[in-house]
Amino acid sequence: MKARPLAGWLLAFLTAQRLLELRVARRNERWAREQGATEYGQEHYPLFFVLHPAWMVFTFLEGRAGGGRVNVPALLLFLLAQPLRYWVIRTLGRYWNTRILIVPGGQRVTGGPFRYLRHPNYAVVALELAAAPLAVGAWRTALAFTLLNAALLLGIRIPAEERALAHYRAGQGAGQAE
Repeated sequence: MKARPLAGWLLAFLTAQRLLELRVARRNERWAREQGATEYGQEHYPLFFVLHPAWMVFTFLEGRAGGGRVNVPALLLFLLAQPLRYWVIRTLGRYWNTRILIVPGGQRVTGGPFRYLRHPNYAVVALELAAAPLAVGAWRTALAFTLLNAALLLGIRIPAEERALAHYRAGQGAGQAE
């Protein structure tokens, strides 16, 4: 199978998926704020809002420009990431969000994938950021956005989330964005 048509399908799928997830996140954000949630790390939020759409567009453009075949192992990794993504969202329930929101009186989530990883959603996103472009031969996009994502996660997002999660230990609230 040629990678060119898959690049278009990936863009359509990722766009629909991300828009639906933003809708869920907005609903959960409204609920969290009604509960008195405090937001942390809002200054870096726009960086991720630029990163993800740019990654999607560059995956499409580089995938369409190449004339190669679909990288089946990379496509399988991308497909494997999808149920993991929804396991995280389901486990967090109303606490799942694209923002870092701490809800007073909540409890830190430790079930589901959180039994195995401290930040499972970030692992899923890292897998997607590499696998989707590689599936369509967009290795430059995979490399560039994997490195950008790692820098943002390790340098900014995870430290901000850890500072927010410290409120669980202090008994001040719960809720976690991932």
